[in-house]
Amino acid sequence: MRLVDVQPVGAELALKWDDGAEHFVALEALRRACPCASCAGETDVMGNVAKSPETAFTEASFQIKHLQPVGGYAVQIFWKDGHGTGLYAHEYLRAIGERNAQ
Repeated sequence: MRLVDVQPVGAELALKWDDGAEHFVALEALRRACPCASCAGETDVMGNVAKSPETAFTEASFQIKHLQPVGGYAVQIFWKDGHGTGLYAHEYLRAIGERNAQ
């Protein structure tokens, strides 16, 4: 499974895969599923999860400023509200796309 193309289209992110599958994922769903340590939390050796306080989302929180490929395994999304630390692994994007398709 390889991500062939990724483009913002309106309020969605279009994902095209080398096996022919295509997904359209709502930008709001992507932002709320941000995998960075601040948003998703980070587990220490004792199993405690630490994360930043809940984000106060604005309209800009769900708008993409820029997409940056990271190696051959992830996409970094920079949001218009200034957030941009989440690396969305291709497998993670595929799982979100398949979950939204159901």
